[in-house]
Amino acid sequence: MMIRLIQIAKGNERRVALVEEPRLRLLDGCGSIYELVAEAVAAGETLSAAARRKASGEALDYDPVYLGNSEWRVLPAIDHPAEPARCLVSGTGLTHLGSAKNRNAMHSEKEELTDSMKIFRWGIEGGRPLDGAIGTSPEWFHKGTGTSLRPHGEALEVPPYAEDGGEEAEIAGVYWIGPEGQPYRIGMAQGNEFSDHCFEKRNYLYLASSKLRTCALGPELVVDAAFESVPVHVAIEREGRELWSKSFLTGEAEMCHSLQNIEHHHFKFEAHRRPGDVHVHFFGTNCLSFSDGVRTREGDVMQVAAEGFGRPLRNRVRVAGGTAALAGVIALK
Repeated sequence: MMIRLIQIAKGNERRVALVEEPRLRLLDGCGSIYELVAEAVAAGETLSAAARRKASGEALDYDPVYLGNSEWRVLPAIDHPAEPARCLVSGTGLTHLGSAKNRNAMHSEKEELTDSMKIFRWGIEGGRPLDGAIGTSPEWFHKGTGTSLRPHGEALEVPPYAEDGGEEAEIAGVYWIGPEGQPYRIGMAQGNEFSDHCFEKRNYLYLASSKLRTCALGPELVVDAAFESVPVHVAIEREGRELWSKSFLTGEAEMCHSLQNIEHHHFKFEAHRRPGDVHVHFFGTNCLSFSDGVRTREGDVMQVAAEGFGRPLRNRVRVAGGTAALAGVIALK
């Protein structure tokens, strides 16, 4: 059985629990998954073994917590509890065939091969090297730090300077960097890599800043996730009714880059191997409501449900409104 962990909080109290549907089995002496990971690595045991060893006799009903009807609230599936800025959130694009088609359609007005399709073809040709070999680098983007992560049930914001806010249903890898700079993949989680597609559509060079938005992760961290071919269902609800939905497949069998290749090209950088840091890396999607003409509004609910990854991730859209204010800078003369 796959081990699924969840982080919850009540006031200033934090706990980690094993998901044992329909209950949450609380762990003893553990306030964060970060703490549990550090302890497991120091003891030379697996994360699954550490979680089972610390499982207590204390349990909570999952439904009230998940539905927001409990004094306990769901936290993101990982965080750096002491220093949120030491959690790097990033992603890899053009990993799925559909994502390349969507991007190409967004930016191409001519028959010639766009830069997006060129990068995608490089992935097809060299993104799945033999074990131990280095393949073609995928596209990479910075999403923010742990301060941009939102949990299940919390809103994702369209700020005043944004033109849009659209879901990107993905699986994200979750990593912890050990004392010697060794990256450890501690699990995977469902994610909504919320982005500003209207701004990106103006020019593909705007992709980098279109990604600097809040995003969601969770509610559960799957420690030993199967990532070969994962069915995902994504939906948008408006005023209590389904507005749009689609299903697609993600995972290594559905991608032009292997997981090994994606991870190598992320962690080859020394700055990405700082001991004690956390990394959340989105693996991409091939399904966007934006591509079907959907534009989200205030109060819309986005749902991501990946098979084998626990309960669905649900977040509503919050439009900040107002006019973007000039971000003034003071010259310290």
